[in-house]
Amino acid sequence: MLTVRKAEDRGASRISWLDSHHTFSFSDYYDARHMGFRSLRVINDDTVAPAGGFGTHPHRDMEIVTYVLDGALEHADSLGTGSVIRPGDVQKMSAGTGIRHSEFNHSRTEPVHFLQIWVIPDRTGIEPGYQQLNFPHDAKVGKLVLVGANEDRDDIIRINQDVKMYVTVLESAQQRVEHTLAAGRHAWIHVATGSVTVNGNTLKAGDGAAITDESKLEISGAPAGEVLLFDLG
Repeated sequence: MLTVRKAEDRGASRISWLDSHHTFSFSDYYDARHMGFRSLRVINDDTVAPAGGFGTHPHRDMEIVTYVLDGALEHADSLGTGSVIRPGDVQKMSAGTGIRHSEFNHSRTEPVHFLQIWVIPDRTGIEPGYQQLNFPHDAKVGKLVLVGANEDRDDIIRINQDVKMYVTVLESAQQRVEHTLAAGRHAWIHVATGSVTVNGNTLKAGDGAAITDESKLEISGAPAGEVLLFDLG
């Protein structure tokens, strides 16, 4: 079964420097029907104006993944990390016992558009940590690329939960990827840009879909789009 969460039905927060859309309940937006899916707790679709951003604030006991779609996001945290996150980068903070960080648009002339994803960890009180890896655009075209999982590997980020995060870029209706779900597994699809077809359902940018009781996912461009897929326990 595929249950679509349409982009226009998401929560929204708009202030002078921020345009944010919330797939699940977040901050002042609350909907008891949309509190997350499995261990996936937050998908925020944020556009930050030039020089705008989130000042230093705390988190704990959450896996926080940032995926930049356009522009550049400047990050600093209490671990001493300072970085700039650009398209193709996947950044993860394990907040664990506590971390403070800030996020600002790195540009004073162009907006930055990014997704911030929160995953509930499989245990509390872990040591805070930071990772950032780049997955080039061309490597994702027509392929479903694993970018994060609960595995110790140098080529993906470590997410402390039973989840696998994939990304694909489909540049035409002829490009198609498939993903098999093991028995008892679930999935969440988020369309980051463009539009795609998932098991015969057309989804546009900002749309999401919960997948249960399905053994296979077929995703193709409609005609083109970028997609995040979460395989969840």
